[in-house]
Amino acid sequence: MGGIMSALGLEDEEGVPISRDLLLAQDSITSSVLISMLRENGVFVELAKADGDAILQRDNEDAEKLARGIDISIEKGVLEKIDPAPYTQIDVLGKSADQVADEIISHLGADYNGGVLVLVGLSGTGKGTTVDVLKTKLPKCVTWSNGNVFRSLTLLAATSCEMNERPFGSDVLTAGNLAAWMKKLKFGKTDGEWDIHVDAPKMGLDLLVKQHANTTLKGPLVGKNIPTVAEVTQGEVVKFASGACKMMGDDGMTVLLEGREQTVNYIDSPHRFELVMSDSKLIGMRRAAQRIGARAIELLGEATEPEDVVAAVEKALEQLSKE
Repeated sequence: MGGIMSALGLEDEEGVPISRDLLLAQDSITSSVLISMLRENGVFVELAKADGDAILQRDNEDAEKLARGIDISIEKGVLEKIDPAPYTQIDVLGKSADQVADEIISHLGADYNGGVLVLVGLSGTGKGTTVDVLKTKLPKCVTWSNGNVFRSLTLLAATSCEMNERPFGSDVLTAGNLAAWMKKLKFGKTDGEWDIHVDAPKMGLDLLVKQHANTTLKGPLVGKNIPTVAEVTQGEVVKFASGACKMMGDDGMTVLLEGREQTVNYIDSPHRFELVMSDSKLIGMRRAAQRIGARAIELLGEATEPEDVVAAVEKALEQLSKE
């Protein structure tokens, strides 16, 4: 069979009826079955186009914000302006997540023994799913997120303000202060595990991030101030991340880092991949199907009959098209 399902690499789902179990699964097969069911529906086509356009607009807006943050870091001297290393493009069109992951692995080479894998691409190209599959295929594999670095830096900044009895604001985020606080973030092994150590005993802070990721680092002191910190500290954070990821990679681990090019361009690694979809309209179809599936579950309630499931999907499409 050809057409959209072939392009998605999911011909096996062609003609499969939607069911309660499929809706509850909320996975790539759910989306594919919904696309197969609705692809000739004009309302769905319009919704998918709107979702695709929104994704591209949001990605472009995010890229502009990140680029401004990187420019700030270059002006401060935290980062140097670089010519980004090239990315190997992987066209996900017509491929399953397993196939995409296998293609990435084939580029690592026979002598690969750990390192940092950088993954970029537009929203909807399957980066998160690909990362999940890679974690099952590569030994000693971990993911890296900059979130806890931003949170740790915010904790230091906000605590410093409290100690000095001054209100928190962007004026405290000077190059000197940020450099001093970043020195209090140490990355290394504790009891055989890699972790970030917030090493600031004079500020009353001496903690390991893994032990406080869901408590101290998600408390109100951090939560209300992190947007201000994140806006001007991308350079500091990506520089820390690059060093930390390299340490783990040199230790024989595979570190998966998914992000936007503007920041991950500064991650030190020869293993760089960009997921692309040569037929961009499918990005909007996937997102629309995900939204329809989630709404249909809410509308379905406890019903299990096939006709009830179809009715819930159709109602979900109707509601979303009017929002």
